[in-house]
Amino acid sequence: MLTGLPRTIRRHELRLIVPLADSTIYEMEKRGEFPRRFNLTPRCVVWDLEEVEAWLEQRRRTYLEGRAKVARGPDVHQRKTRQ
Repeated sequence: MLTGLPRTIRRHELRLIVPLADSTIYEMEKRGEFPRRFNLTPRCVVWDLEEVEAWLEQRRRTYLEGRAKVARGPDVHQRKTRQ
């Protein structure tokens, strides 16, 4: 077993860890807000698991500190009918 090497994950594993759409992840990568993917081969894209886990932990800390942008819920008083 090799030790000290970064553990990489493929897209299907990333989806299990980060429940965001591929397009959202791609846009966040372009803005520098998400760990960048890299190619192992021309057809194999991976992410560094440690970077993804660090990103998740940072997002969690930001939320717990009250600094995260959270979308407001819908205004239920504007509903025309009760569902």
